[in-house]
Amino acid sequence: MAIIKPFKGIRPPQSLVEEVESRPYDVLNSEEARKEAEGNEKSLYHIIKPEIDFPVGTDEHDPRVYEKAAENFRKFQEKRWLVQDSEEHYYIYAQTMNGKTQYGLVVCAYVDDYLNGVIKKHELTRRDKEEDRMKHVRVNDANIEPVFFAYPDNKVLDTIVAKYTAQKPEYDFIAPIDGFGHQFWVIDKAEDIATITKAFAAMPALYIADGHHRSAAAALVGAEKAKQNPHHRGDEEYNYFMAVCFPANQLTIIDYNRVVKDLNGLSPVQFLDALKENFMVEEKGNDIYKPGKLHNFSLYLEGKWYSLTAKEGTYDDNDPIGVLDVTISSNLILDKILGIKDLRSDKRIDFVGGIRGLGELKKRVDSGEMKMALALYPVSMKQLMDIADSGNIMPPKTTWFEPKLRSGLVIHKLS
Repeated sequence: MAIIKPFKGIRPPQSLVEEVESRPYDVLNSEEARKEAEGNEKSLYHIIKPEIDFPVGTDEHDPRVYEKAAENFRKFQEKRWLVQDSEEHYYIYAQTMNGKTQYGLVVCAYVDDYLNGVIKKHELTRRDKEEDRMKHVRVNDANIEPVFFAYPDNKVLDTIVAKYTAQKPEYDFIAPIDGFGHQFWVIDKAEDIATITKAFAAMPALYIADGHHRSAAAALVGAEKAKQNPHHRGDEEYNYFMAVCFPANQLTIIDYNRVVKDLNGLSPVQFLDALKENFMVEEKGNDIYKPGKLHNFSLYLEGKWYSLTAKEGTYDDNDPIGVLDVTISSNLILDKILGIKDLRSDKRIDFVGGIRGLGELKKRVDSGEMKMALALYPVSMKQLMDIADSGNIMPPKTTWFEPKLRSGLVIHKLS
């Protein structure tokens, strides 16, 4: 069973939300954050990317930077740019991209559910990234940004969400960078709050879609606080962390593609010949070619696009990891032919989210920065959930979710 609870969210007044809200900390660099926050002292970047308040080049992991985050968080509350709700609520956060809307419930998830596997992950985390987010949670004593969960489809929850979203939203804005719509409602009826809590309690699992490092950091800090408290009861606020939970059937995973700097000493002709051992290779010409189904790949090389289709017998349909296109391409192209064995550390490879389009792959290769590009057909939510349920971990850089959650719509304090 998945344990959740409502919480007293810390939120911007309606009139300030568009000044406060921001993109998540991990989708832009310090200079991009500096530029987006320019002239706006209310921007959440002053809390989630506080290095922008220091001279250019300041290390974002400098202890002074974390302290600045906490100082700015206090300042935002003192100036009432962020105000805590007086009662515990759940919230609804809707995102609209390309005419499609997905509706998430903002809840507090249970730390122990993460530690005991009720909250399931599909990616490995890196300790250095965990520690960075842990420091941020510790110094602010808050989950400033939510994590992104999926839950099994649930008609009871659909009904409650439909009831509230028929009303006027608390926040309603178009984000300036991506043009996506964002809306927010407060669930304030005690009977609806109780129904939501009960519906989640009947779920065997929740699934991390995006935010593995934030989830790990939040859970580890919660566990840390429990150990440090000699009077720990188990119902303290630090036993929970903030998540936006979407029904799985509303989510779309988009492609996550690869660009490579060289052909490992092979000529383009030799590389194409090597591919033919395990793939049917078909030249597609100059027009962008997008993979049309599982086990079909798009290759861009020397100004031309190619279709690569994995041959029967090169993958195992009964292996939840082996059947993934990211595994097939990693094993049979990147490792076997190009000698790229560790996607996390090899400097010869880079990754491009599908939100940028396949034109971005062409651009990276045509510029001479990269030698070839490989586009993959996206994994499905069913594949992700099946893998998480089996206790397996997906290879690196497998999933890309859009739209990303905006930060600053609501914050969860740990005490």
